[in-house]
Amino acid sequence: MKPFQEASKEQTGTENEPLSYLTAETEIEKLASFEAGLGERKNETLFKITAEIEDIEKVLKQAEQLAQRLKKRLQQLKDLQRVLSR
Repeated sequence: MKPFQEASKEQTGTENEPLSYLTAETEIEKLASFEAGLGERKNETLFKITAEIEDIEKVLKQAEQLAQRLKKRLQQLKDLQRVLSR
């Protein structure tokens, strides 16, 4: 017959195996959930970046159009100034 301490250690080891398996399974589930959350956040971030790029491109195009109109108006005023100063 084995001493009590040895028997107790063996029994504890056997009892801990299912527990460690369940713990590992839970950790895997947590990691899978975390990974899914990261994927969702990545997609949200990409969507926000894409939307901001589109907004900036639109504003930049408007600014370029405004600059062209201002250049045209400036040239008209210079032409008028030249004509009137003769």
